[in-house]
Amino acid sequence: MQNPDIYSVSRLNSEVRLTLELQFQTLWLQGEVSNFVAAASGHWYFSLKDSAAQVKCAMFKQANRNSSFRPQNGQQVLIRARISVYEPRGEYQLLAEFIETAGAGLLKQQFEQLKAQLQAEGLFDPARKKPLPAQVQRVGVITSPTGAAVRDIVTVLNRRAPGIEVIVYPSQVQGETAAAQLRNMLSSAIRRNEVDVLIIGRGGGSLEDLWCFNDEALCRAVAACAIPIVSAVGHEIDFALTDFVADMRAATPSAAAELVSPDQSHVLDRILQLKNRLLQAQRSRMQQVAPKLLNLSQRLLALHPKRRLQQQQQRLDELQLRLSASAKRAVQAAQQQQQYLDKSLRQLSPAKTLLAHTQHINQLERRLVNAQQLQLKQSKQQLAQLSSQLNTVSPLATLARGYSITFDDKQQVVTNSSQLKAGDKVAIKLAEGGFDAQVTKLNELK
Repeated sequence: MQNPDIYSVSRLNSEVRLTLELQFQTLWLQGEVSNFVAAASGHWYFSLKDSAAQVKCAMFKQANRNSSFRPQNGQQVLIRARISVYEPRGEYQLLAEFIETAGAGLLKQQFEQLKAQLQAEGLFDPARKKPLPAQVQRVGVITSPTGAAVRDIVTVLNRRAPGIEVIVYPSQVQGETAAAQLRNMLSSAIRRNEVDVLIIGRGGGSLEDLWCFNDEALCRAVAACAIPIVSAVGHEIDFALTDFVADMRAATPSAAAELVSPDQSHVLDRILQLKNRLLQAQRSRMQQVAPKLLNLSQRLLALHPKRRLQQQQQRLDELQLRLSASAKRAVQAAQQQQQYLDKSLRQLSPAKTLLAHTQHINQLERRLVNAQQLQLKQSKQQLAQLSSQLNTVSPLATLARGYSITFDDKQQVVTNSSQLKAGDKVAIKLAEGGFDAQVTKLNELK
């Protein structure tokens, strides 16, 4: 039995994707948006559903960046998409390439029908279109006087050809009355016949915003106009029927201004040629005078006061450094000398001798005090001994035993009665106190 061809899941999903993408071409699908997610990468993911079913959709950044609106959940939209499979999950999905509101789908159908009709009538035929004039002095602009388109046109013309005069035929460029106003301004420009070329247009927008430029009557008026007309409606990706019937289509209003302004490339080439010749002459002259200039510059540099000033400043810096070093050495020497003198002064200082004498005096003082105390102690001891001896022979001791001492009037001690006579006064000294007495009688010695 032959071995079966066994598929991996990845291989199966890959082949299913290829089969679907090859089997189904681009298709249009209408439905309601749900589960809308705008990823940080710029890609959009959503589901498109009706009352009975839904299908997942993805619209990558490269496709959705040209969208005039951002889908909302619940919004009815019309998309142009390709069928594919998201292989990692095995889910089939739609890869949207274009999206618009469901109402815009009807406008798109009307647009295609009118476009086919006008093309069939030959209004798009290049053979019937007029060339733009080579020399333009006045440009007519049929647009909103306050929109960005007229500002862009004027800016470009002022830059490229300031001499061109701009005449604005003001009109609404959006809304129900815009088509009629555009036709009226075109008729006015044809009637006045004051410009060499006309620009009709506005900035970008949705199909509804640009619908006035798809008006059948306006398109026929543009095709029949004798004045060359440039249609500049929207941005590069936007198209209106006036783009097909006009003599020329410009991607943007700024591009239209560039188309009608004269080609000044030859003037610019001539200016560039003269500029190159001037630069070459300047370089040649510089090469001739450069050696002389270098010599003069070197001489000027050598004799320049700034050079002498620099040398003097350098000399001054050198002297300052030498002075600083000398002063530093002098200070160091003075400090060393001071340290030596301080040491010698400390060694010979009177304070040291005074301290030694003070210490000696204090020592002698202590010795003197000790000697005095010792001598005083010895003297006290000797005095006590003598006092004791004296007290032994002292008359006071005798008096204490009951004796007394008699003194005459001359304070002489009376030891013999012959020293007295009756009537003399005497003083009697007792151990404690004394008294005065008068001699009344003398007793002779036996």
